[in-house]
Amino acid sequence: MKAIVFDNELKLDKNYPIPKRNKGEVLIRPLLLGICNTDEEITKGYMGYKGVLGHEFVGVVEEADDKNLIGKRVVGEINLGCNNCIDCANRLQRHCKNRQTLGIFNKDGCFSEFFTLPYENLLIIPDNVKDEVAVFIEPLAAANEIFEQIHIKPDDKVLLLGDGKLGLSISLILGLMNVDFVHVGKHENKLEISKSFGAKTRLLSEIKDTEYKTYDIVIEATGSKGGFETSINLVRPRGTLILKSTIAAKEGLNLAPVVVDEITIIGSRCGQFAPVLRMMKKGLINTEKLISKILPFDEALKGFELNRSKDVIKVLLSMK
Repeated sequence: MKAIVFDNELKLDKNYPIPKRNKGEVLIRPLLLGICNTDEEITKGYMGYKGVLGHEFVGVVEEADDKNLIGKRVVGEINLGCNNCIDCANRLQRHCKNRQTLGIFNKDGCFSEFFTLPYENLLIIPDNVKDEVAVFIEPLAAANEIFEQIHIKPDDKVLLLGDGKLGLSISLILGLMNVDFVHVGKHENKLEISKSFGAKTRLLSEIKDTEYKTYDIVIEATGSKGGFETSINLVRPRGTLILKSTIAAKEGLNLAPVVVDEITIIGSRCGQFAPVLRMMKKGLINTEKLISKILPFDEALKGFELNRSKDVIKVLLSMK
């Protein structure tokens, strides 16, 4: 089968072996795939991962022990817990110490003609939710996780830094949750999209020194070391910094301001899919403005090149 593989280099392998379905797993044929910045970070060394990339998908179940599942359109939680530890018992498979993560750690991803996931990871997509919406469930669930971790009060001064794919996903969710926030980025065209989600927007070049140490909550979604440092500068003493980026940085980070200003740092990664799927079913989520290009799967390497462009938001790969 065809697969997008990273093994010291990114390549389209046309003879990758079809995965064998283990007990409790289903075989999935993807329909639509999303290229994520985490995929790009893996090609720079993040997690030391080698194998099939990809974790954002809409697919159809091809093989399953439960015949009622065959032919169903599905999305799937990307973390595979051991189901034999305290974290899994508390429904925190995403923090299981023995977990695998689809296309990121010890588990071949979805950028292939077929892949497998455990039955328990699947969610069936409602008929009224389009593929082009459902494929965004993983980044939107990651954005929504913020509300699982902290309570944002109505009078909190909130700033979101970074206007890429992740930043815009977070903006969409913050808008749905009626948060009063400022979205700061470098690209006017992307910030215009954020405005449509309800954000107040500012260019990074417009931020003044007088705004340093004034925000109660700063959400960092830049994917860069510089963005992390800027975020620390913007959080008030004893404020909260939420880190959403995965940064494969080799340079050191200056964490002295975290200690001096007693900043609370919260790492925020994967969120639960079900709440976001309910939003999608209710028609609350429109992803049309987030899609820059849909390419056939055979042009996936071109898709990765496009993904690196500052003007591009989301590149999707079609298997149809």
